[in-house]
Amino acid sequence: MSLKYITLSNEETLAYREQGAGDKTLILVHGNMTSSQHFDVLLEALPKNLKVYAVDLRGFGGSSYKTRVNHLKDFSDDIKLFVDALNIKTFSLAGWSTGGGIAMQYVIDHPEDVEKLVLIESVGISGYPIFRKDDSGQPIIGDFLTTKEELENDAVQVLPILNAYKNEDKNTLKAIWNMLIYTTKQPDEKQYDIYLDDMLTQRNLVDVDYALMYFNISPSHNGVVEGSGRVSEIKTPTLVFQGKNDLVVPQMMGDGIYEALKEHATYIQHDGGHSPLIDDLESLNNHIVNFIK
Repeated sequence: MSLKYITLSNEETLAYREQGAGDKTLILVHGNMTSSQHFDVLLEALPKNLKVYAVDLRGFGGSSYKTRVNHLKDFSDDIKLFVDALNIKTFSLAGWSTGGGIAMQYVIDHPEDVEKLVLIESVGISGYPIFRKDDSGQPIIGDFLTTKEELENDAVQVLPILNAYKNEDKNTLKAIWNMLIYTTKQPDEKQYDIYLDDMLTQRNLVDVDYALMYFNISPSHNGVVEGSGRVSEIKTPTLVFQGKNDLVVPQMMGDGIYEALKEHATYIQHDGGHSPLIDDLESLNNHIVNFIK
């Protein structure tokens, strides 16, 4: 499926994929180290009587990166400009991983736009703080990184990916994904190589990690920033889809989202890891379709 492009009023150009037609619209928001390309299997599985848009966030895939981001709200504001430019009035919004945080922020800011919210292995309501490391590379519990400069020099979680991007080292990226994400199943070789090429398009890794550290809609301090408590403003019916064996977004984050939203939420736990798109596509697809329809 070829990319389309639209230039927003903030002068950023977003690439996106579009398919289907019907009364219901679904917008897919990808996570860190990915783009709409990683939704290819879900796009193929979703019914064609559903209108679907999968967006490349600013700094990923085919989208521009003219202005650096500092907060997940920068991405959700882009999504608002995107739907307004295409005259999309109401829709369901699904976010995977970092995309889940972006989707939650969108619903907080524009609750009237979103009919149903789907959170797939979503970052938790307290964001994703990163521990400082000691000389042996072990995390110093309770001591968090706070600046982009510190992130750029994190030799355990950030620098290896930055170096792999710089050197177009797909073998290192593949090893990282096999260790943390594709722990249950892997894409076939051809598909995996497409995903690896797609990862190399990212231009904002440090900025996204920084935004995740400062994302905190919980009522409590996350070690980096005080919580806004705005999770209580989310009243949209929500599907939380969480892997019991997710090594990137642990189950306690899914539990925390559900606990905060349980009056309006449905919680589905599966046996896979961080990518149900590969681990359990049929179940993911069925739950999304049944929930939003």
